[in-house]
Amino acid sequence: MQYYINLNGQSIGPMNEEQMMAYPVGPDTQVSREGGAWAPLYTYPELMHRLQMRSNNGMMNQSEVTSKKTLCGILAILVGTLGIQYFVINKVPAGLITILLSIVTCGLWGVVTLVQGILMLCMSDEDFKRKYIDSTSTLPLF
Repeated sequence: MQYYINLNGQSIGPMNEEQMMAYPVGPDTQVSREGGAWAPLYTYPELMHRLQMRSNNGMMNQSEVTSKKTLCGILAILVGTLGIQYFVINKVPAGLITILLSIVTCGLWGVVTLVQGILMLCMSDEDFKRKYIDSTSTLPLF
């Protein structure tokens, strides 16, 4: 199956599914299959599946999860009040909320992040990925 994509007003193709994922495509990117009519990428289930797999969470392998878990746990223990552990896992709002809570509580929020760091280091990689990386929660804690 050959596809064409329309990026910045320029038609690119023909290419297969794998080649298409090398481009900065999203669900609304206009796609033409075999030179047919243009439609948003989300109308092609096979392409949406590849796009979801390409996302940073879907492509994360076991060693990446382990290293992020270890790094986040250590950061939460040492400098948890700065929220750096959330920035590492791309939860920017959670990092900002952590900084704000640390300021408002005069640093007492550090006790919560200390416990969080210990729990992060003790949990399995699958639990860490589910609770922190894959979670849609704005501020995942425990």
